[in-house]
Amino acid sequence: MSASEVLSLAGRAAVGPGTRVLDLCCGEAGPGLFVTRSLGCTYRGVDASARAIARARRQAAREGIEARLDVGTIPPVPPGPFDVVLLLETMLAFRDKRALLRGIASALATGGRFACTVEEGLPLTEAERHLMPAAETVWLTPLPAFLADVESAGLRVRWYGDCTSAHHARVDSLVGTYAAAGPLVGRGEGTSAVDGLLTSHRLWSCWLRDRRVRKFAVVAEKA
Repeated sequence: MSASEVLSLAGRAAVGPGTRVLDLCCGEAGPGLFVTRSLGCTYRGVDASARAIARARRQAAREGIEARLDVGTIPPVPPGPFDVVLLLETMLAFRDKRALLRGIASALATGGRFACTVEEGLPLTEAERHLMPAAETVWLTPLPAFLADVESAGLRVRWYGDCTSAHHARVDSLVGTYAAAGPLVGRGEGTSAVDGLLTSHRLWSCWLRDRRVRKFAVVAEKA
């Protein structure tokens, strides 16, 4: 997501001064710290990567941002109450989305909001899973089924928007970036890591272009 898209989604979720925000699978917390700095919320980020959390803590310290950043695997979702739960660019990795959504709902205060991005489409075929690197982290779901799961968790969908075209353009840009940086990245991470990035992003580009996959942003509220 671009910075403007992140800020727009946070605005739709009514993030503002004093809002208690939980950012799941936050990585290095770039989007989360940006939202905190821009909108004045209180922030807690959780990610399974100790390396990513260490970098996030250093960045928060450099910017003078008060933030709680924890190493942890999701699920379980940390207990709340939180006013907003964010899950950006990682819904795809969860096979059991219903259980995840129930955990998110339980962590929200009444009237709390859940904001996420989701890649929607039919589940990958066996042939597609064979082509996609790290296919065990790619669990597509049709949008109506996902929205029904959101509602069944006790969350009322307030808004959703199609961002497929913008996402497709960004994927194509990343393909060019990874290809150009391949020799440099390969020396540090190994050529197999670069090859995997290129292969996966080229597949996403094709699927997004053909609307095999679409990308949505969603905001829901706990009744």
